[in-house]
Amino acid sequence: MQREDLVAYLDDLLQVSQFKDYAPNGLQVAGSEQVQKVVTGVTASLALIEAAIDTGADTLLVHHGYFWKNELETITSYKQKRIKVLLTHDINLIGYHLPLDAHPELGNNAQLAKLWGLVDETPTEGLLRIGRLSKPCSIDSLIQRVTESLNRMPLHLPGGSKQVEKVAWCSGGAQSYIEEAAALGADVYISGEVSEQTTHLAKELEIHYLAAGHHATERYGVKALGEHIETQFGLSVQFIDIDNPV
Repeated sequence: MQREDLVAYLDDLLQVSQFKDYAPNGLQVAGSEQVQKVVTGVTASLALIEAAIDTGADTLLVHHGYFWKNELETITSYKQKRIKVLLTHDINLIGYHLPLDAHPELGNNAQLAKLWGLVDETPTEGLLRIGRLSKPCSIDSLIQRVTESLNRMPLHLPGGSKQVEKVAWCSGGAQSYIEEAAALGADVYISGEVSEQTTHLAKELEIHYLAAGHHATERYGVKALGEHIETQFGLSVQFIDIDNPV
């Protein structure tokens, strides 16, 4: 299919115009005008680009692309190497950040809810989600569920009761939402990263905090998006997971 048709479809599906983001959403580096083979992944690192080349892909669809606010505007160092390889191999780079976190069906947070058996009860649109487990369980059981689903042991900062039911979550580096999660009455808040002050806030707000990994919590949105366009357009789509412990 035509690259412009795919990008227009994704922009509309993810409602990119509704977001004020930290990087451009949509086409970031133009390559082949025809799209046949798409590789999806979390971050457009050199390792992912090289893996995409090995598959014969003409398009790379990611959650973390390029041209972030406050980074150097010059195309030098690692950025020059990445972009040079993309251009040399005529590969499109398409990236969606906050729109892919927030999408109610394909987004990272929606996919995490499915993984963990959470019923989303958030009263408004937004990145922070609040909901419930289908039935209460111990915090240790929830930690085990998160570990098995993400293949990664989360860092647990204890602060709540042994039994949990109400869960708040937001993928990626959203540890700063812990106060809002506590105000919503959550027993536990799950995000990707952690900061020094999160330890104290968890104790003082009496809420458990699980740092489940930025990369680990953001695998599933781009994977679901790739599966969607494969079904919608008959494209060849392959998800490649470049391991990242953070």
